[in-house]
Amino acid sequence: MHTLPVSLPVHPQLVVRGARGAHDRSDFLLVRVMTSDDVAGYGEVSATPLWSGEDGTSAEHFIRTVLAPAIVGRSLTPVGALESLMDRLLAGNPFTKAGLATALWDAYARTLDVPLAVALGGPYRDRVPIKLSLSGDGVELDEVHRAARELGFRAFKVKVGLGVDGDVARVARAREVVGPETFLGVDANGGWSRSEAVRAVRELASYGVRFVEQPVASSDLAGLRAVRDIGLPVVADEAVFGLSDLVALVRAEAADCVSLYVGKSGGPGRALAMGQLAAAFGMDVLIGSNGELGIGAAAQLHVACALPALSAEFPSDIIGAHYYAEDILAQRLDSDGTTVRLGDQPGLGVVPRPDLVHAFR
Repeated sequence: MHTLPVSLPVHPQLVVRGARGAHDRSDFLLVRVMTSDDVAGYGEVSATPLWSGEDGTSAEHFIRTVLAPAIVGRSLTPVGALESLMDRLLAGNPFTKAGLATALWDAYARTLDVPLAVALGGPYRDRVPIKLSLSGDGVELDEVHRAARELGFRAFKVKVGLGVDGDVARVARAREVVGPETFLGVDANGGWSRSEAVRAVRELASYGVRFVEQPVASSDLAGLRAVRDIGLPVVADEAVFGLSDLVALVRAEAADCVSLYVGKSGGPGRALAMGQLAAAFGMDVLIGSNGELGIGAAAQLHVACALPALSAEFPSDIIGAHYYAEDILAQRLDSDGTTVRLGDQPGLGVVPRPDLVHAFR
């Protein structure tokens, strides 16, 4: 098992500024596992301390000192058993576990010589609609939108949760620049109080907003329900990390859709299981983003395609092929900004650039 720290700047015109701060650079940890038959599997720890409490440094420490000693030498199958073992060894840290779990699933699918989506039970589709975040005010927002359009994006969500008056003005500006028919949602990242959220959602109704993502704090399920009762669809994001969070959300009837991450869930297998559970209770599912690089984005894509039910109303956030100033992949994902498409190569279907492969510790 090998790791490689990677730090990349975000495309300067696509930097996201939201209620949890600006995301202008990402420090990730790439993970490689090798089977006894010399099959390599790759994963990526996509974590930012401000958001998840994890980063590449903590991930490398726990992988080297806690997870690798227990996993190296074990059978690769069933991969789900290795995911469960990681939960017994290390509390929390889902993004760290997800990076290693993705590498294990990648190696497993490559051993079978099938795409990961097939190993996960799919695919149910071969392309996934996507959207991009717009943030900033005035001319700054205009420039982000212009850059996004040049990359092919035609669906967006606006970062809000920074003060209701400014949020409404920002959404009004966004609607003006994207046009009256363009898909547009808002994402508060839990930045509103319950009363602010209710006021904001009512004021935003006239701008044709299609959804509001995480309008209140992650623990405030009653607040999510109160916003949902106004009539605008609610997407839960920060409120749902693991399975117990999802169960609580379902019981509270607090959201119309849940934004699932490979990272938040703890790995591809866990994300798939959570998506299946949400769909069984009639909840829409989309694949959300923590600013994944190419390997993480490939894992998002395969999970999205392996889900029996994926939202037809809300685009997902598989943006790794566009979000960074450079790509870590030898060959980028097939994405034109409107959709990202599944290939037919085994495993994740991607590998890091040769210089990164040679740099693994």
